[in-house]
Amino acid sequence: MFVGNLSYQTTKEELSELFSEAGQVVDVYLPTDRATERPRGFAFVQFATDEAAAEAIQRFNGREMAGRPLKVDAAQDRPPRGDGPRPFAPRPSFGGGERASYSAPPSKSKGSRRNLRARKRSL
Repeated sequence: MFVGNLSYQTTKEELSELFSEAGQVVDVYLPTDRATERPRGFAFVQFATDEAAAEAIQRFNGREMAGRPLKVDAAQDRPPRGDGPRPFAPRPSFGGGERASYSAPPSKSKGSRRNLRARKRSL
């Protein structure tokens, strides 16, 4: 079950205690931000039965906790990501030219650069 609009000071213990009023809580997952290590403002609560989860949604959706109305809903699976590489975002154009997005300049073959110094010296 998804629980949103949480205060950043909310702990796993507080959530477990609150939601145990609706039924047996199996697990509480409170994701944290990787950079700051503080909670991200939402949690996932797992109940022993589907009936307990439905009861919790009915009982706690919109209920105020730490001055904020909770958003309690059934958790939905995240859509799978593609296996391929992610495309790069286009670079902004600073020159004001006609090109709308960045494109790499045409590359020369390595043969044109080989022994360039030697050829310059021999001239």
